[in-house]
Amino acid sequence: MRVTDYELFAVPPRWQFLKLETSDGRVGWGEVYTKWHFAGDSEPATRNAVDQLMYQYVLGEDPSRIEYLWQAMYRSSFYRGGPVHMSAIAGIDEALWDLKGKAAGMPVYDLLGGAARDRIRLYHHVRAHGEDVSDPAAAAAEEAREHVEAGYDAVKLVPTDGLEPVDTPATVERAREIVGAVRDAVGPDVDVALDFHGRASKAMARRLATALEAFDPMFIEEPVTPEQDRELERVAEATTVPIATGERLYTRWDFRPLLEADAVDIVQPDVSSAGGITETKKIADAAETYDASIAPHCPIGPVALAASLHVDAAAPNALIQEQVILDDADALAYVKNDEIFEPTDGYLELPDGPGLGVEIDEERVRDRAGTNLGFDRSPGHRADGSVGER
Repeated sequence: MRVTDYELFAVPPRWQFLKLETSDGRVGWGEVYTKWHFAGDSEPATRNAVDQLMYQYVLGEDPSRIEYLWQAMYRSSFYRGGPVHMSAIAGIDEALWDLKGKAAGMPVYDLLGGAARDRIRLYHHVRAHGEDVSDPAAAAAEEAREHVEAGYDAVKLVPTDGLEPVDTPATVERAREIVGAVRDAVGPDVDVALDFHGRASKAMARRLATALEAFDPMFIEEPVTPEQDRELERVAEATTVPIATGERLYTRWDFRPLLEADAVDIVQPDVSSAGGITETKKIADAAETYDASIAPHCPIGPVALAASLHVDAAAPNALIQEQVILDDADALAYVKNDEIFEPTDGYLELPDGPGLGVEIDEERVRDRAGTNLGFDRSPGHRADGSVGER
């Protein structure tokens, strides 16, 4: 069996599905980030990277040699790592695992050593801020209550809008009001995770962590941007709330200093961003040696979510899974067997089909491919007009 062809489809909302074909007629699917936001009809940043990796290292090769191909794609690049390179590798890696599982007639997690659990816990996002939100605390509380009534026992929200490097007591108090309203709405039996989204300076991260600790958050995610990850150790010392980060880290080597510094309790690599199933499982294994959990980041489509579930299934230290598509009929329309994404009491059953277990509706993918995926992400501005995090 050899890899004979591939296609990369850009589809709404801003996703890319990668199809690999083999000499014996099998098909494997992966999902590649677009990376960076782009305007008009310009190509996603990762498309060229996928083309180069496929032509140089994968076409004509035996797809079952996943580790060899991963090492070739990674180590043969002099300028390696980062969001574009690792996302391109990730999509190819996922498709290779899908092919390997289909050839063996087994789910990918069985090839990774078998399931470490029977089902996978999920959390649901809650939105507190937006131009259409007049009362962030009330809006967040109501949405959180709805998700709990639907069966979830964990939610996550961003408690602040944009922040100044040193912000006012009123800003901290507004964050307390929002998180307090959510905690009151869902009660103590529901986990409430907080995502700072890298918006806070190290000073504000410590202040907010201390101020919000009374509401017993499940974790605080990205207290600071990855450029300031060296400050996470100080943030962690300021609070008993577990610290989570990693959606903007791409290899086990990126996570190593945080684990060695005991600065993070939960790592959040993105399977479609951090080198695929191969690298994400290694990150999970590395985290386990430091008594850290893994909660994979996944704000994109069904192939990425399916790949994440296989890591969750096989990793004994998997804590919870992010998802954004389970209430989105349009997103699930790309999937023929969308029943695998039907949660029960806030959990998903392990996908039991061969490979990734997700059956992509190729006809629908082709119908929607080529749509303009441009997205205008303007910079965030502080009160004085300078550019801040958003």
